[in-house]
Amino acid sequence: MKIGASYWMFEGGLEGKKPIVDAIKEAKKLGFEAIELCIASQGVLTDKTTKEECKTIVAEAKRIGIEISGVASGESWGQSPTSNDAKVRKTIIEFTKKALQVTKWLGTDAYLFVPGAVDVFFLPDAEVIPYDVCYKRAIEAVTKLIPTAEKVGVTIAIENVWNKFLLSPFEMRDFIDGFKSKRVGSYFDVGNVLLTGFPEQWIKILGKRIKRVHIKDFKKSFGTAEGFVDLLEGDVDFTAIKKALTAIGYKGYVTAEIIPYSPGRPEKTAKAMKKIFR
Repeated sequence: MKIGASYWMFEGGLEGKKPIVDAIKEAKKLGFEAIELCIASQGVLTDKTTKEECKTIVAEAKRIGIEISGVASGESWGQSPTSNDAKVRKTIIEFTKKALQVTKWLGTDAYLFVPGAVDVFFLPDAEVIPYDVCYKRAIEAVTKLIPTAEKVGVTIAIENVWNKFLLSPFEMRDFIDGFKSKRVGSYFDVGNVLLTGFPEQWIKILGKRIKRVHIKDFKKSFGTAEGFVDLLEGDVDFTAIKKALTAIGYKGYVTAEIIPYSPGRPEKTAKAMKKIFR
């Protein structure tokens, strides 16, 4: 397994302001083998980024000596694929189709996608979508994206997030399998599961569907988003996770997503990732 860092971890990353090459250099300096880039409608990497711009980024990453592990996006939180507004649903589908192409231009084959939400815990004014409606619209959204994903050769990797949706490994497994496409898989986040389950159990059940892995830590006693803590300071059993990933034959990227940025946090994260996975 190769250790990676999320672009969002670095200063200015969440805001999409940090120059990509600067983030790549910082990740390399810290000893990461890969970086996960992040795309949004605004910022240094967007759906309007050109093929030539992507070629430059790929060339710089190669020169610096780091791999681009995949592309993530949080665009679906604000423009949900399961929104009651049909215009919003159309907008996010068009954005994602373009983002899938950008992902391919960046030389990688996995795109983190949040397919919708029953509720958005960090947006108090966000609409609440009935679970059955959310499920139906999420299926419709992914179905519309599959032709583009298959054409460009990028997997729509659905992440388990705090959206009150796809709440069990069996549900996630069946949701993915229902599309009958090799271009729909899982972007498994070990920390997001801990409040209601066990990451190693999810890994066993999802198996080969897991295309990428996010590494976070969580302290269960909090029970809220405040429970997300620095690596090795929470309750995630990383020994069990490594064993489970090995058992399913996972040899891909394990990407630290420790946010928000604070001084010294990327350095601390890099040290912990090496301790866990080396």
